[in-house]
Amino acid sequence: MPSVRGALALLASTQLLLILDTAIVNVALPSVGEDLGSGSAGLSWVANAYLITFGGLLLLGGRTADLLGHRGVFLAGIGLLAAASAVGAVAPNASALIAARAVQGVGAALAAAAAFALLLALFPDGPARHKALGAFAAMGGLGGVLGTVLGGVLTDLLGWRSTFWLNVVAAAVLAVSARSALPRAPVRPPRSTGGRFDLAGALTATGGLGLVAFALVGGGESGWLSARTLGAGGAGLVLLAAFAVIETRAAVPLVPPAVLARPAVRLANALSALAQMALFPMFFLVSLYLQSVLGHSPLGGGLGLLPLSLVVVAVAPQTGRIILRLGLTRTTTLGFALLCAGTLWLALALTADGTFFTTVLAPSLLLGLALPLVMVTTNVAATAEAAPEETGLASGLVNTSQQFGSVLGLAVLVAIATTRTDAATAAAQTTGFRAALLVAAAFAAVAALLSVRLRLRLPAPATAPPRRDRAAEHTHGDHVGDHI
Repeated sequence: MPSVRGALALLASTQLLLILDTAIVNVALPSVGEDLGSGSAGLSWVANAYLITFGGLLLLGGRTADLLGHRGVFLAGIGLLAAASAVGAVAPNASALIAARAVQGVGAALAAAAAFALLLALFPDGPARHKALGAFAAMGGLGGVLGTVLGGVLTDLLGWRSTFWLNVVAAAVLAVSARSALPRAPVRPPRSTGGRFDLAGALTATGGLGLVAFALVGGGESGWLSARTLGAGGAGLVLLAAFAVIETRAAVPLVPPAVLARPAVRLANALSALAQMALFPMFFLVSLYLQSVLGHSPLGGGLGLLPLSLVVVAVAPQTGRIILRLGLTRTTTLGFALLCAGTLWLALALTADGTFFTTVLAPSLLLGLALPLVMVTTNVAATAEAAPEETGLASGLVNTSQQFGSVLGLAVLVAIATTRTDAATAAAQTTGFRAALLVAAAFAAVAALLSVRLRLRLPAPATAPPRRDRAAEHTHGDHVGDHI
């Protein structure tokens, strides 16, 4: 009988791999350009191709997992990620590598949506789920730093292709482990679908999200008012509008309007997006500041984020207890208030002649405290009302919100930093980074104000059951909290 503890370790490791993959490839990009003779435009699409397919397919991946079975879709996603990584490792040119990265994004979307849905299915709403979500947050924070560090080490010692082979090995280990760690739940289509599938909704949602992602990641490169950006963004919005109309008329909608009619779902997904709009660019901007202004190596830039990640790993497992003591709304507001304060402190601390210890260290520790509070509470709120047959849908929605928050935040804040940087001097670059971080702090402040409107009653913690034999405990899903 699969262990709940083992399943959680597997699913959290999957989250670690997906975050690590993004960071590790970004560090290797300069070496990729030198080896394949690709310019900056081609290099940017090595990263962007992954982001577009990942963001565009999360919603479809979550609903597909509901229909076809979470375990099967998870294995398919991990397998596709491994295969595409192997192709990327032997890519002869930039075009082949970009294509491989796009397929990697497809596999990552399927694996991420199914993994999160499996977590929701294994851990009922309450303290046990909060602890599991804390483990996810901890692995996410750790993955960003490990990716940056490993990317520098592997690229220096073995070349950029080794970063893709690492993905292959890690994905293979996860796939083998999943066969024994994940329960073989019977595949039962959601009662509301009868096994039918909303093809029109799937095509318009995926196409619309993909085009909007294309416009967001390409806007900073080709210009926000360029024909390509406006055309892609406009077409994406038209498809999303068509999707909204289709969902009101479809017999078995991909996203039932009744789900989006829940105020807590709408607010929680908006808060998830705002959190990533502030957090994701912060990692990128701090790494750039450490390297381009303070003169650290790429490895040193990654290690500069290590204290933040250690705080995340320490605090994330305690988030469930904080929610239990303060309540979900207060904990969410506290998290966003700390995120706003930490980002504001970091922005004001940056100087062209500073050091890591005088500018980045102290505010990054505060941000490390805020990150798990924000991530766990928004995930709890976004999934608390999901019925068992809606776990994949809830996963797809909140993952899509987070992914698009990351893409939008990075596009907007990098554009702000670039606009305010009118010269290549350290002082000018610092001014640009400070302006971008001040806008990130504003995003967090808006989220803190919105979070006080979150009204969601969580189930009370279960009374500790009498001691029983370990084998019996493993057969009862409502005691999963005892195994974390």
